Amino acid sequence: MKRDYNLGYIVSITLVATLGGLLFGYDTAVISGAEKGLEGFFLQAGDFYHKGWHGFTCASALIGCVIGGFTSGFFASRYGRRNSLRFASVLFFLSALGSYNPEFLFFSEGETGFSLMIAFNLYRILGGIGVGLASAIVPMYIAEIAPSKIRGTLVSCNQFAIIFGMLVVYFVNYLILGDHTNPVIDKDVAGLLTVNAASDSWTITTGWRFMFMSEAYVAAVFCILLFFVPKTPRYLVLIGQNEEAMRILTKVNGAARAKDILADIVATSKEKTEKLLAYGVLVVLIGILLSVFQQAIGINAVLYFAPRIFDSVGVEGGGMQQTVLMGIVNIIFTVVAIVTVDRFGRKPLLIIGSIGMALGAFAVALCDSYAIKGLLPVVSVIVYSAFFMMSWGPICWVLISEIFPNTIRGKAVAIAVAAQWIFNYIVSSTFPPLYEFSPMLAYGLYGAVCVLAALFVWKMVPETKGKTLEDMTRLWRKNPA
Repeated sequence: MKRDYNLGYIVSITLVATLGGLLFGYDTAVISGAEKGLEGFFLQAGDFYHKGWHGFTCASALIGCVIGGFTSGFFASRYGRRNSLRFASVLFFLSALGSYNPEFLFFSEGETGFSLMIAFNLYRILGGIGVGLASAIVPMYIAEIAPSKIRGTLVSCNQFAIIFGMLVVYFVNYLILGDHTNPVIDKDVAGLLTVNAASDSWTITTGWRFMFMSEAYVAAVFCILLFFVPKTPRYLVLIGQNEEAMRILTKVNGAARAKDILADIVATSKEKTEKLLAYGVLVVLIGILLSVFQQAIGINAVLYFAPRIFDSVGVEGGGMQQTVLMGIVNIIFTVVAIVTVDRFGRKPLLIIGSIGMALGAFAVALCDSYAIKGLLPVVSVIVYSAFFMMSWGPICWVLISEIFPNTIRGKAVAIAVAAQWIFNYIVSSTFPPLYEFSPMLAYGLYGAVCVLAALFVWKMVPETKGKTLEDMTRLWRKNPA
């Protein structure tokens, strides 16, 4: 059957946009390889650094993610989707350089201490703002460019890019570490942490810096390529540039189809200043709950602390090696979502994924309860992660990008994404003490939330497969709540 859209052009635009997703994954996961070296670095600065500060340092980028997610609606509506992504790329670049060399301008080389830790975290927050912007705007940008027939597939490609970014940074961190070893942290009877004298000094002083610096190269490429992609037709209509919107739609869909799409966009975009709740509370609530459940199921606690988790179960080959393996499995299962989302729909994948994650999480909890070490808990963690990647990972972003009506999409996506990053921070910052207290409790809790997530999708989330973005406007106008 002949396609009624320009696949090559759409794919090229999507590839550029998904570099924002790759940087999203890269920036959030780079800490997994660098955190032990960072801990050693700041522990040598004095006795001010403790587990509380280390938890903050590991999760500080998430503060920026909340800010970026919350302000994404303003940036997307005021400056456009494309320009907002350009701004995000600059933030990624500056954050990478600042995290590599937090001493720049204000501190002397080799100087450490509380002030330097604050400076480092400010750079991480800067990158987090970029992540928050990209996490909201990349799916929005792709959804507003893509034809409805392949929109789910193309938006899911952003999740592939996120996971690929994580896999790349796991591998880059592994290569940077090389023959060096992470520091050994000792804890005395009073609970004071110190770096073992036999620890590898290179890892403490230099290794973590290279890990953060590696992100700058990708950020620079992303920024350059964004000057070769168009604004989205739906944004152009919202700012009154209908002729330019028609040109882009023609290039994507062909002249005949473009006229119908433009008329549909114009018909549902006349009220440019509609209030957030113009279509009722339910649509916004569902978007927020999708975001909350995506994080409350606990996936980022696994992704951010994967090497440490695998080390704790005594797996052969070391935590970093198993983390790379998990990244490869995640890539494979993300591809499963990409090739099935427009065939089977959004709801079935979310429900299947929730059940699979629950089984994986409960298996990890049981392994801890019966002190089972080695292969079984590792496989259980990977199963848990894999089912997330074929369901909640990509599908949540697909739904958030398409479920809201055109005239409130910017504001509604911003709120949903901000909620997502708030719960990301809550889960990531509470996981270390919860895991230290009881891995069985941590994974048992996440498994229970997975069951609740399946019930939520079954009862409340509408199926959006095959519907245009304008169809969603009509759906919620017909059924406000």
